[in-house]
Amino acid sequence: MLNRVWAAMLLLSALACLGRWYGGDPEVFARWVEQLFAMAKLAVEIGIGLAGVMAMWMGLMKIGERSGLIDGLARLLSPLFARLMPEIPRGDPALGAVTMNLSANVLGLDNAATPMGIRAMELMQRLNPVPERAMNAQILFLVLNTSSVTLFPIAVLLYRAQQGAAQPTDVFLPILLATTASTMTGLLFTCVVQRIRLWDKVLLLWFGTGLALMISLLANLAAYSTTQLQAFSTLWSNFALFALIITVIAVASWRGVALFDEFVEGAREGLTTTVRILPFLLAMLMAIGSLRASGILDALLDGIRSLVASVGWDSRFVDALPTALMKPFSGSGARAMMLETMESAGVDSFAGRLASIFQGSTETTFYVLAVYFGAVGIRRTRHAIPCGLAADLAGALAAIAVAYWFFG
Repeated sequence: MLNRVWAAMLLLSALACLGRWYGGDPEVFARWVEQLFAMAKLAVEIGIGLAGVMAMWMGLMKIGERSGLIDGLARLLSPLFARLMPEIPRGDPALGAVTMNLSANVLGLDNAATPMGIRAMELMQRLNPVPERAMNAQILFLVLNTSSVTLFPIAVLLYRAQQGAAQPTDVFLPILLATTASTMTGLLFTCVVQRIRLWDKVLLLWFGTGLALMISLLANLAAYSTTQLQAFSTLWSNFALFALIITVIAVASWRGVALFDEFVEGAREGLTTTVRILPFLLAMLMAIGSLRASGILDALLDGIRSLVASVGWDSRFVDALPTALMKPFSGSGARAMMLETMESAGVDSFAGRLASIFQGSTETTFYVLAVYFGAVGIRRTRHAIPCGLAADLAGALAAIAVAYWFFG
């Protein structure tokens, strides 16, 4: 899928360039080539700036893994998933793998979450009576992954910091609200389709507690001005990160973890991760730059902007839409769209912030489906795609709403 998307972006931009040249714009080829070199330079600058903070965070998270915090979170979540996935017997190792994967996602441990997710899918597959057809538990697990159940969107905050944001964490609370809307929509949509008993006591306790906390938070924020909302998000996001880091260090110290050694090992992995994602980032930035230089991207956004303005709506959100439109197909593509928006509109502009919220509110539905289902040979995905896309749509709409609420 990504190969076809990337090739289409470049070929369409080439055709548009030829059209502009035929229409009397001989400078279009120079702009196209210049944009490719500019995007290559931007990719390297981003990689260099990201390396340090990525290494630091991965070092801290390696300590968190060794301290057993993920295991503890997995045990806490086990009763919930035992009811959401009744096809999996109580005590089956598949439930442990599911909770380990989602626990890693909650803490932002993407590198750990993916192999755990594949392992969880393999363990569930051995219980699947029709191996080529996705069972309900596998679909629910995939939807929870695509709806981005992340409490700490570290990657987005790191990119904002690297791009020079005045307050990189001011999008923390908006992302939390948007990803909550995405996750709850995907989960409830799937539960309705699969006829899961939502009135079960454990499910009511979990959902009721989550809903009560969210209502309480929204009621508390309702009277805040835009300036107060931004200050609140910045304060509590920084406090949450502070509390997480101190908790990781304190628990690991109490359990006798070799803090320095584990940090160095995790930091080494962080540097490796930065190097590994750089080629993907470069490829997507090149494609996006070519679309912008050819005029296709601007023409598309202008068309949507005119349509939005014709019905009397504010159209500032349109500049960030490329991130939302790319997100279901490619994480690297959406990341590149976000960075390109930050570069062109400004990291602290409304569009720059909204692109960050889009990036943190959902995951790559088609990519996750291809990786997880492809790993176990599932071809009949049933209602996985509609449920995943419902979560994506809810996350995107919520992202736009909270962006206007927080940033005017």
